[in-house]
Amino acid sequence: MSLGREFDPPLDPGIAPLVAALFERGVETFESCEGGPGHAYVEPTVRFHGGKAEGYCAVTYALEAGFQIAALRRVWPVLDGELTGPYWELTLICSAD
Repeated sequence: MSLGREFDPPLDPGIAPLVAALFERGVETFESCEGGPGHAYVEPTVRFHGGKAEGYCAVTYALEAGFQIAALRRVWPVLDGELTGPYWELTLICSAD
């Protein structure tokens, strides 16, 4: 898989296919994690920018690409006591290993 750009740090292998599918459709991702013990998120998660419709578009793209979606969230994190965002979070259904 080549996205035509490098990521620093590199993408987690378990979430890279979703990031690639979204990237190919023009979704501006800014954070991703394959989830699990020792990771930033419990479940596979991609965060991205966009207006009111972008989340719906991203879910459509992900479903069309065959991903199993667990949730779509619009979030406003509080960082250093200040409200930030909003951002979109798309999470995948965790597979039982």
